[in-house]
Amino acid sequence: MSGSPGRSTAVEDLFERRTTPLHGVADDAAAIADTCHAMALRFHRGGTLRCFGNGAASTDAQHVSVEFVHPVIVGKRALPAVSLTADVATMTGIAYTIGLDEVFAHQLRQLGSPHDIALGLSADGCCGNVVRGLEAAKELGMLTVALVGGDGGTIAARSAADHILVARAEDPRVIKEVHVTTYHILWELVHVIFEQPGLLTPEVVA
Repeated sequence: MSGSPGRSTAVEDLFERRTTPLHGVADDAAAIADTCHAMALRFHRGGTLRCFGNGAASTDAQHVSVEFVHPVIVGKRALPAVSLTADVATMTGIAYTIGLDEVFAHQLRQLGSPHDIALGLSADGCCGNVVRGLEAAKELGMLTVALVGGDGGTIAARSAADHILVARAEDPRVIKEVHVTTYHILWELVHVIFEQPGLLTPEVVA
């Protein structure tokens, strides 16, 4: 690349910061596959995916839910999913009367069932309301999945989810990029599992 040595080094660093965390996704292939199989079982039993996160992660939660409800790949089955961040009136009402830390836990207690899947996203793994949401979901018997970054934060330290997938980066932008890749893999592999007879029950076909 033309330009000064300093510029070339900066560009190389920009890509290097993304290379290692993305390789980490491949290293976690077995854990991701286990997560997808557990999710597929819950969907097969009539469960709904319930997603949540704060700030930029709230839009990721909405992204995940629409991927499952309205697949962009023609011919893929739609699966039930909702984002707990989409209802502003409910979110702000709970935050005002009970507190921000309860905005997801309260919704899960009212709307969730033991067959459901709770998927929480937190860049640092320390978002109080995501932690509380996952803990409440576990109490209800839901399958819990967390996408976190860094060292996993509070979610990893407390083992607050059944499946914890960590984007091994400190830069929140890189963590978000890894999360997008990860939840696209979750979507795709859940569908692969549904399309393989015998992976759920002998009669399951696409």
